[in-house]
Amino acid sequence: MENFFIDSENPWKDLGDGMKRKIMPWTDNLMAARVVFAKGAIGRIHSHDAHTQIAYIAAGSFEATVGGERKILRAGDAYLAPKAVPHGAIALEEGSVIIDVFTPKRDDFV
Repeated sequence: MENFFIDSENPWKDLGDGMKRKIMPWTDNLMAARVVFAKGAIGRIHSHDAHTQIAYIAAGSFEATVGGERKILRAGDAYLAPKAVPHGAIALEEGSVIIDVFTPKRDDFV
C-alpha cells in the first residue's frame, strides 16, 4: 500500500445490497475502509475470529448492534466490536458512511 490514499485514484467495490467499499491505507497490522450504505442497507450480524473492529460513523445514521445491544448511532459516533463478538448495522439514511478500522488487516479485502 502507498503512504498516501488519493480517493479519486481508488475505485469502489460494489458489495451488493446497497453497499460499496473503498480500502484505505493498510499495513499487516492495521486497515481502514470506507463503506457507503443506501438507506435500509444491512451489514448483517457477524463476528470476526481474528479481527477487532472499530466502526466510526462518518455520515448519516445507523441502528448498530454489538453483542446483542442496540443503539442508534449518528455522525461522530462509533462502536467497538472485539474479536468473536457478533455485530452489524442497518443504515437509517441514504448515503450513510462507516469508516471501518481493523486490526490486523483483512486479507480477504486485499
